[in-house]
Amino acid sequence: MLTKPDGKVTAQPGMKFSHNYVRGLSFQGFHRIHYTDWNNRPDIQDQDTLVCVHGVSRNGRDFDYLAERMMDQYRVVCPDMVGRGESDHLLTHKGYDYLQYNADMNAVLARLDVGKVDWVGTSMGGIIGMVFASLPQSPIKKLVLVDVGPEISRDSLLKIGEYIGLAGEFKTREALKEYMREIYKDFYPLSEDDLDHMFEHAAVRTKQGKFKLRMDPAIGDAFREDISLFDVDMWETWDNISCPVLIVRGKESQFFSQETAKEMLTRGPETTLIEMEHAGHTPTLRNDEQVDPIRKWLLEN
Repeated sequence: MLTKPDGKVTAQPGMKFSHNYVRGLSFQGFHRIHYTDWNNRPDIQDQDTLVCVHGVSRNGRDFDYLAERMMDQYRVVCPDMVGRGESDHLLTHKGYDYLQYNADMNAVLARLDVGKVDWVGTSMGGIIGMVFASLPQSPIKKLVLVDVGPEISRDSLLKIGEYIGLAGEFKTREALKEYMREIYKDFYPLSEDDLDHMFEHAAVRTKQGKFKLRMDPAIGDAFREDISLFDVDMWETWDNISCPVLIVRGKESQFFSQETAKEMLTRGPETTLIEMEHAGHTPTLRNDEQVDPIRKWLLEN
């Protein structure tokens, strides 16, 4: 890797991706947003761009498998939302909210300097995508929602609140991996190789030799503070979306109900629904069974 004075980390010849940063702005000051940039070809005019945005406790490297499958057709950009992965942490938990996430993604899109993008969003990333797609002059031309919709039960959010940001530190690599296996037990596929990949990009070793998740624990504080007494209702947002949408639902998901998915087919944008066998919340997009229908839909719509 080659590091430039402005903080950008660019790929050496032969590499598939580069690591780059853009500055976001919050009431607490500036912060760096990291994104993995696959197959960026400035020599190609009008190169299609696919933006992939992860779930609330995850990071952009979740999309490595998908990116490798799509890079023959797209430049694929996978950001780490603030507080996760290689992105900076905020000074306090006040700011880990969708207003900040939306503003940060707008900064990323501005840096990419492209007029239109296709968007794959898992859970939180799908919520951000729905908001972007619902607004006038939206840059999103095709939207893929992975196990999320405009209605989320409060009980589902409370279950996430039981663990997010509370992991602490672990004495061994194996202990943290076992913890991850438990909290992400509804992820599918999650083979040992998948778990190793997740660990590599979601864990860090402390100066004391222990292991912890590469995520600001304050995200959990903000998440729990933000849970209201009511279910999430974004149907008005959904009805304002005009681009085509693909819904990818985990067939065993308790987070994104089949009833909500079916109602999405009856209103709002032109929508296609596929369900992934064995997956709960969420499909990990780490095998051909899950990636092939997404690829097919993106290339045919």
